Amino acid sequence: MIGLNIVGAGRLGQSVAYLAAGSGRYRIGGVLCRSLARAEAAVAFVGAGAACADFAALPDAELTLIAVPDARIAALAAALAARDWPAGSLVFHASGAGELDLLAPLAARGVAVGCLHPAFSFAEPARAVATFAGTPCALDGDDAAVARLAELACAIGGAPFRLAPGGKAAYHAALSVASNYLVTLTALAGRLAKDAGVPDAAVPGLLGPLMRQTLENALALGPEAALTGPIVRGDVGTVARHLAVLAEPGDAAAYRALGRLTVALADGKLDGAARDALLARLAR
Repeated sequence: MIGLNIVGAGRLGQSVAYLAAGSGRYRIGGVLCRSLARAEAAVAFVGAGAACADFAALPDAELTLIAVPDARIAALAAALAARDWPAGSLVFHASGAGELDLLAPLAARGVAVGCLHPAFSFAEPARAVATFAGTPCALDGDDAAVARLAELACAIGGAPFRLAPGGKAAYHAALSVASNYLVTLTALAGRLAKDAGVPDAAVPGLLGPLMRQTLENALALGPEAALTGPIVRGDVGTVARHLAVLAEPGDAAAYRALGRLTVALADGKLDGAARDALLARLAR
């Protein structure tokens, strides 16, 4: 069995450890948290491993996962670099935005480094381990590190894929736009619906089915084929009326920015005059 240490056994660390232990291919070694009590609670949830009070107590293991907030990864990597590492050791973090250079002190010691980021919301470990199967897992590192991390990702039920070198920022931006900004757009659409007199209780029923259907179409057909509405029709008058009711400067700025991106998306379906008129109306 392959040894796996966990440094930072929060929701993600506990979930990965639980799934790895359950696969029968990994042996959980040391579990290190900010306090021994937290480490002991994590071990109890995972059902495997030994709670560690400090770095020196971590046993040797082929793999070590650093699962802490991004701002702490570099400092932990520097502290771990002071240890003696057996040949073949691989240390990896689980940050969606952080590049491999966060682990530079370990790489300088000859330790293999990598990243495994599950595109999954670990809100609660018990729920996470029950619903994780099929989760895309982004991998980063050299060929050997990626191969070992892909094996781990498959063992815990993930679907691994490899990022381009230096692709972390774009990858995490994609996830943020798809997730966080969707929530922001829902809030903006809700405010406009209420301005139109739609009762608060009716807003979810008005927007929800349309948003779900549109998202399904965009994913199944592609954004260009799924695009409907006034911009793709070249309807400058409707766009102007929309802008007239956007009283908040921030809302109007968001509409204009998204409108310009939508004009670019619809470019193949617009004649030159309609495109120019839309862009002029959407200009600051």
